[in-house]
Amino acid sequence: MTLDKIVAITGRPGLFEIVAQSRGGIIARSLVDGKRIACTINNQISVMTEIQIFCIGGEIPLTEVFDKIIDYEEGAIARISPKANKIDLEAYFFEILENYDDEKVYPSDIKKIIQWYNLLVSSKVIGLSEKKNKKATAETSTKENDSEQ
Repeated sequence: MTLDKIVAITGRPGLFEIVAQSRGGIIARSLVDGKRIACTINNQISVMTEIQIFCIGGEIPLTEVFDKIIDYEEGAIARISPKANKIDLEAYFFEILENYDDEKVYPSDIKKIIQWYNLLVSSKVIGLSEKKNKKATAETSTKENDSEQ
């Protein structure tokens, strides 16, 4: 499973995997409890690969932030609770992403990112093995491109 099939739906807790598309929206399965729901075009749906985090000098994809957390946590659940106080959340996030824009990235955003990360790791959607596979695939395609030239 890749993050391009994982979505956040406004008004619903947790994350969802897109199972199918319907005429008026999508059918999604909750990563929390496995229940299926139908979402219409009236729901705001955010795909994980489309979300960007504000940094000084630009934005970076949320998937890169997850990769940095995976490295920092060595593939384990985040060592900080999403319910930690504002100062602790900001300090933790600064250790992971030193150039994030603290005026645009609020503690509530950091909380949500940590909750999503923990859910994705516990659901085995992301982790060290996923990252190693991505890295190996990227290296293989780079070698193939170099050998073609």
